Amino acid sequence: MKFIDEATIETHSGKGGDGVVAFRREKFVPRGGPSGGDGGRGGSLFIRADRNINTLIDYRYKRIHRANNGENGQGKDRYGKAGEDVVLRVPVGTVVTDEQTGEQLADLATDGQTELICKGGNGGLGNIHFKSSINRTPRQCTPGEPGQSRRLRLELRVLADVGLLGLPNAGKSTFIRAVSAARPKVADYPFTTLQPHLGVVSVGLNRSFVVADIPGLIEGAAEGSGLGHQFLKHLQRTKLLLHLVDIAPAEGGSTAAVAGAKAIVEELRKYDESLFAKPRWLVLNKIDLIAEDSRDTAVSDFMEQYHRQLGVPERSFTVSALAGTGCTELTRAIMDYLSAIDEAGTKSAEATSGARAP
Repeated sequence: MKFIDEATIETHSGKGGDGVVAFRREKFVPRGGPSGGDGGRGGSLFIRADRNINTLIDYRYKRIHRANNGENGQGKDRYGKAGEDVVLRVPVGTVVTDEQTGEQLADLATDGQTELICKGGNGGLGNIHFKSSINRTPRQCTPGEPGQSRRLRLELRVLADVGLLGLPNAGKSTFIRAVSAARPKVADYPFTTLQPHLGVVSVGLNRSFVVADIPGLIEGAAEGSGLGHQFLKHLQRTKLLLHLVDIAPAEGGSTAAVAGAKAIVEELRKYDESLFAKPRWLVLNKIDLIAEDSRDTAVSDFMEQYHRQLGVPERSFTVSALAGTGCTELTRAIMDYLSAIDEAGTKSAEATSGARAP
């Protein structure tokens, strides 16, 4: 199935049914009084996160969604039937934005989370509500309220703990294949990855994290060049970024490798400052392509230039995704880091809860 992570749709809730004017007409009650019922409520439109759905492709083909109108009231104090509600099901991780105002209406980060998007109109009042001591035969009623309409932008942002960054052909897909059961396409040419891939990495018993691989970035990605900019939003929910660098490029050696790394960092800064500020580890990949007796020199030369141009990375690792060298140590370090974050978050929540207690 093609991965679709954006869609624009129109949503319309139902109009409320009209109230009516009616009077009781019984054999021995010549002036039975008003009996016009209220109109039914219009159907509302909700949106719900569903873990069984993986893409927004359905909303590319059906763009207009309407809830039913409420039925009109009737005589004999009969109220109109309410319009049936409509629930739109989307993948977990979908962000819903009002396209006209830019307001974010919902961030559906958990399975089953449901949000009201368009509220149905209230039903109108029948003439039974207008009876008084001086007006025994009211002929007033009110129409139902109109429903709401919205034009929505749906964006799917995948839920992952770790995101992979890098130039095309940096080895990101090979890395995710090496550490998880995910099987993205791998080839010896750039732009092999055309859509995001998720992999679950298991590190010991009951310890795992999710890693996301997105298409490689190129210079100018923040302005729309290449494919990667379309998917950078998928990294906004991650807790850690891994910047993979090909330390053995075909041409240019360490100088070319550092230039490529710098281009990625600059594109990240241009695209989103909050994404740029995320914890980011440097991973030097394809170390197997360098002769063993030259590896230390190559890594040292790269790091010296990197420090001079980009500063000291938070942490750095040297791996070969193809051979598996260094991957176990890296995944264990990631798991320990994520566990520490979760533990700190739990303690903070408990401290906040304790401070609020009487």
